[in-house]
Amino acid sequence: MARVTLTDVRKAYGELEVVRGISAEIADGEFVVLVGPSGCGKSTLLRMIAGLEEISGGTVAIDGQVVNDVASKDRDIAMVFQNYALYPHMTVAENMGFSLRLRGADRRSIGEAVAKAAASLDVAHLLDRYPRALSGGQRQRVAMGRAIVRNPRLFLFDEPLSNLDAKLRVQMRAELRELHQRLGVTSVYVTHDQIEAMTMADRILVLRDGRVEQQGRPLDLYDRPANTFVAGFIGSPAMNLLDCVPGPGGLSLADGTPLGLAPRRGEARLTLGLRPEHLRLLPADAGQGFPARLRVVEPTGSETMLVAQMGDRPVTVLARERVTARPGDLVRLLPDPGQAHWFDGDGLRIEAA
Repeated sequence: MARVTLTDVRKAYGELEVVRGISAEIADGEFVVLVGPSGCGKSTLLRMIAGLEEISGGTVAIDGQVVNDVASKDRDIAMVFQNYALYPHMTVAENMGFSLRLRGADRRSIGEAVAKAAASLDVAHLLDRYPRALSGGQRQRVAMGRAIVRNPRLFLFDEPLSNLDAKLRVQMRAELRELHQRLGVTSVYVTHDQIEAMTMADRILVLRDGRVEQQGRPLDLYDRPANTFVAGFIGSPAMNLLDCVPGPGGLSLADGTPLGLAPRRGEARLTLGLRPEHLRLLPADAGQGFPARLRVVEPTGSETMLVAQMGDRPVTVLARERVTARPGDLVRLLPDPGQAHWFDGDGLRIEAA
């Protein structure tokens, strides 16, 4: 296992700086997820840890040793790619044991290591097949098996599940997390899917434009986002962010729609954040909450997703109970004031009094 220390890490292509001074500490045995929109620098950062990208500034250290000038093959890491990167002319067993063969390991030890990894990933019955005869999920297991066989001190994953269908992604998320708990190897995982980040990570680093917007445990980011970017990015469905202004009758939207809420402190400009599950759907004559008109009703069985128009803003509601209302109906939305998030004019979180 390994401890990874990033100190003011930067990457520039000419005048274009894509990673802008990232510092972070990844503890021994920790599973850290780098998440953010496309182009935020997460894959570039991972490739710098791997030694596949030259570092423009700062340092990457593994177990206290700065590895900026250490070749990738000498960093004792294993990387799992999005496109699997299996050798098509080799069997599953040959693919999984290839790194040990390069090290000069004997045939017996290679066979034992491959058999052990294959059993743990449920691909032991596929060892004689070629990659073309495997499904996407089986190929991804083989790619992970190849990494496991190396017995590295650090695993790096670059969006390994993005080519799989939705059902298989859910299954593979659980298997990857179980694998990490069993092996205990330090892991850095890149994804643009915040559901993967929330369900798999010990700690998340949320990136935007080459910088870390916030880092912390998944539920800490969900419960206390540092700014409107993190608030809107972490959580599915996304948090509702409503720009509002204070007035004598309380807060209202910019178009004058009353919210019936008072801010926690006086601000000329405020953003109110409400998670969809913290809004209750009430009849139009309920006498509480704020008025809205339903635009979309999406029942999924265990819950119902709704989109309502409130003034000039769409608002998402997640109802756990069955909903009989239909698109076009007038309703009222009642927020849970204890679950409201407040952000100032710069988009930064306002802590509760």
